[in-house]
Amino acid sequence: MNSLLESVDDPTPLTVMWFRQDLRLRDNPALCAAASSGTVLPVYILDDENAGAWKMGGASRWWLHHSLKRLDESLDGRLWILRGDAERELLKLSAALPVRKVVWNLCYEPWRKRRDEGIEKALPEAGVETETCNGSLLREPSEISTRTGKPYGVFTPFHRYLLTITAPDRTLSVPPKLSLAQCTQPAGRIDKLELKPRIPWDAGLKQRWTPGEASAQSQLRKFLDSSAGEYNARRDYLADEAVSSLSPHLHFGEISPNQVWRDTWSAEAGDGGDSFIRQLCWREFSYHLLYHYPDFAGKNWKREFDEFPWREDPESLHRWQEGATGVPLVDAGMRELWATGAMHNRARMVTASFLTKNLLIHWRHGADWFWDCLVDADLANNSFGWQWVAGSGADAAPYFRVFNPVLQSRKFDPDGKYLRRWLPELSRLPDRHIHAPWEAGSGVLREAGVRLDENYPRPIVDLRASRERALAAWRTTRRT
Repeated sequence: MNSLLESVDDPTPLTVMWFRQDLRLRDNPALCAAASSGTVLPVYILDDENAGAWKMGGASRWWLHHSLKRLDESLDGRLWILRGDAERELLKLSAALPVRKVVWNLCYEPWRKRRDEGIEKALPEAGVETETCNGSLLREPSEISTRTGKPYGVFTPFHRYLLTITAPDRTLSVPPKLSLAQCTQPAGRIDKLELKPRIPWDAGLKQRWTPGEASAQSQLRKFLDSSAGEYNARRDYLADEAVSSLSPHLHFGEISPNQVWRDTWSAEAGDGGDSFIRQLCWREFSYHLLYHYPDFAGKNWKREFDEFPWREDPESLHRWQEGATGVPLVDAGMRELWATGAMHNRARMVTASFLTKNLLIHWRHGADWFWDCLVDADLANNSFGWQWVAGSGADAAPYFRVFNPVLQSRKFDPDGKYLRRWLPELSRLPDRHIHAPWEAGSGVLREAGVRLDENYPRPIVDLRASRERALAAWRTTRRT
């Protein structure tokens, strides 16, 4: 740590601002608390040691790399980068420097909660104060319960209650007096975290996304100015630009949910704004569940699904992952995911339903694939979404609700614009046939240049028969 000692010129007592999933300066309660305590040393710690199975996937690591770059720029290049067990690194930092206090915003993933509880004990024992804030949610999960004091298990009453206790509030500005410690690290310190992929698969991510706080602010303004009013009516249409695209920015804390809530209310976007705020509340609900049920990310919330006859089918799983199932909407969604690190929410529901019901493959396999491919891979949201579709989660869609990908495609992509974007081999098919090429006549296929099982596969399962198989399995599980 001698190099660290040499890099901090001022012996004034320091307050460490420990950045985590709050990579922003605006509306950051922990940063404001740190700034009010004196000279601030901003720190980020990549802690893969404690994350275990929930270490960030490839797409998330790509986003983190660029988000840290932007944060470092906004801090005049003074963001201190560490790697390893966070408790160990913070204790080493405190032993080497005149650290008086460490401040951070809370996280709610079970592994982070366990680790942070240890840190809150270890630092005071070493003579260092700690302070925690809420900068990631509208309300702390511990603040919300039913009249009987239990966690909510159904969204509608949770949503209704949240609306009564969460009023549009002011957004904290960037601390006007942010005195940063005079410290330097090598210019390539973020690169040394090796967050970027070793093979250049991220070209689509670069085209689709610009990580960072400035981009998050710009994206919110764009959404509220152009799309929010139509959000309720258009958000399910696959080819429209009616969604906010704020999910990864929220996950990495480049913008706060408090600001999104407040600015949406201020925009007076009518039903569209109300519908969008409802989506923020769904995000809160997923964290509420993960907080109160720490094994939610790995186990069925409805334990009767522990007896469900899931199939082990590696070949079908692989076909699903690479977007080669022969079902256009499923394949388009999976190819969008691989290329951009994101997928339209309607497509997410359809692809998840196809995996868990038409293929009878466990939702955990799908959640694991999304975890690696999504730039907004969020443990609470990802687990909740998969269990919701699979029927095994809290307030879940009933298992007998099986999304028909052909009907969904015809309803929410009627002119096939979304399908043509991601399935160019089908682009010459007429609108009426692109949703189910196997139903088109040989002449239509020939004219469009589509050769089934050559340049586009036939469906790997019969949609109707596989739906009946899933329902039979569900009925058997219920009887058992």
